[in-house]
Amino acid sequence: MSEQAGPSVAIVDRDRLILLTGATGYVGGRLLKTLESGGDRVRCLARRPEFLQPSVAESTQVVKGDVLDPPSLVAAMEGVDTAYYLVHSMVSSRSFEEEDRRAAENFAQAARNAGARRIIYLGGLGGGPRLSPHLASRQEVGCILRDSGIPTIEFRASIIIGSGSVSFEMIRALVDRLPVMVTPRWVRVLAQPVAVEDVIAYLVAALDVQVDGSTVFEIGGADRVSYQEIMLEYGHQRGLRRLMIPVPVLTPWLSSLWLGLVTPLYASIGRKLIDSIPHETVVKDDLALRTFGVRPRGIREAIERALKNEDQEMAATRWSDAPSSRGPAQAWGGVKFGSRLVDSRLVRVSCRPAEAFKPIRRIGGETGWYYADWLWRLRGFLDLLVGGAGLRRGRRNPERLLPGDTVDFWRVEAFEPDRLLRLAAEMKLPGRAWLQFEVEEDCAGSIIRQTSIFDPVGLLGLLYWYALYPLHSLIFAGMLRGIVNTLHQQREPPRG
Repeated sequence: MSEQAGPSVAIVDRDRLILLTGATGYVGGRLLKTLESGGDRVRCLARRPEFLQPSVAESTQVVKGDVLDPPSLVAAMEGVDTAYYLVHSMVSSRSFEEEDRRAAENFAQAARNAGARRIIYLGGLGGGPRLSPHLASRQEVGCILRDSGIPTIEFRASIIIGSGSVSFEMIRALVDRLPVMVTPRWVRVLAQPVAVEDVIAYLVAALDVQVDGSTVFEIGGADRVSYQEIMLEYGHQRGLRRLMIPVPVLTPWLSSLWLGLVTPLYASIGRKLIDSIPHETVVKDDLALRTFGVRPRGIREAIERALKNEDQEMAATRWSDAPSSRGPAQAWGGVKFGSRLVDSRLVRVSCRPAEAFKPIRRIGGETGWYYADWLWRLRGFLDLLVGGAGLRRGRRNPERLLPGDTVDFWRVEAFEPDRLLRLAAEMKLPGRAWLQFEVEEDCAGSIIRQTSIFDPVGLLGLLYWYALYPLHSLIFAGMLRGIVNTLHQQREPPRG
C-alpha cells in the first residue's frame, strides 16, 4: 500500500514557494487560509483569478492557469518548492477519468521540468480489485504523480466531515428532510470519516515531514462507523429522531436516483458518489499515525465541530456566490446551499457607502422596517402567542448597534460600520434564520445587498419556507425599496 517512509523530521523552510491548486474548492480554500496564517509564501493556480483574488492575503500570488492547458503551467511552476494537487474532474460533463489522467500528467510534467522538490496530493481511500470508476480515477492520479520522479506524498482519505463537504451535506439533507428513510445496503458499509480540520493538519504537516521517496498515507478518523451510524449521530445532535427501514434491493443506480430526488443539490454528482459508497473506506495501514503527530477526532466530535463552526463559516461566505464545484443550484424560492435556503437581491444607489448604510443602521425599533410595518407587528404578536419575544424588545439605541444588541425579535450577530449588518432571528421558527445587509462602493455610488437565509429543520421547516416565500419576498423587496426611498428623502434639499 505504501513505500517505506523514514522518520518524521521537520525541515521547515519559510522562504520556499508553495503552489496550491484547487484553492477555490472545499479543502483547498481552507488549506489556503492555514498556509497564509502560517507565514508561508503561496501561489494559487486558478482558471478565473478574478474570482479568487479578493479572498486571498496580500502576500499570496494568484496566477491564471489550467491543469488541462500545459503551457499555462510553466509560469505557475517557476520557482516552486512544493506543489499541492487538489484537483478532481468529478463534475465534468465529459469523461472525468480521462480529464483526471491528462490533468495529472500535465501537472507532473510541469513539476518535473521546474525542479519542484515535492508534490502533495489528496485522494480517496479504498482498496481491492473492484473499485468504483470515481475512486479508481483518484488512485490512478496518485500513481501518475508518484511516477513523475518528483517525491510525492499521497493522502487517501475516507469521508470528510465538515460543514459544506459533499458527503456531510448529503447526510445532512437526508436526515433533515426524511423522518422515515428506506435505506439500501450501502448505508451499512463501514467508513472511517475524518474531520476536515484533521485533513488540513495532515496536508500542512506534509510540507515539513522527511520521508524517503514517494509515500501513500491512509488517513481516517478515530472511529469505524457505517453511514447509518453517521446519520443517526447527526440526527441525535440535531435533536431529530429518524426511523430507518432497510431494504436489500436498492442498487447503487437506484440509490443515485433516490439521492437526486431527495437532495437535488447533488443530483449532478450523485451517481459517481453513490458508486463509491458500497466499498469500505477504512484505514488498513497505520503509517500516517506513526509518521505524523496528528491524532484524528472521532465521529461525534467531528459532527459536533461541523455544526458548531458552521455559523462562523457562513459569516465568511458570500451567499450570493455559488460554490464553483457544484455549479449553479437555482431553485424556486431561493438558492440551496446544503440544507440552507437563500434569497438575495441588490440595488445600486448614487451615494457613498457611509450614507447608504445609515437607514440600515437605524432599522427596527422606533424606526420600523421601511415597509408594511403592520405585518411586522402582526408577526410579533403571533410570536408572543407561541412564547416568543415578539417586537416588545425594540432597540437599545436608535442610532448605534453592537454585536449582541437586540433589534425587536432579531439579535445583531455581526456589525461592521458602513459595511455589514447581520441579524439572527430569535422568533419562534422551525429552523434558524438570518437577515443580512452588505454595502460596498461602486463606480456610480454604492451597492446595497440584502440576503435572507433560512436553515430549516425537517419537513416542517421546508414547508414554512416555501409556503411563506411569496410573502417574504414581497416584504423584503419592499423593505429594500423603502431604504432607497429614505435615502432619496434625506438627500432632497429643504423647501422654502
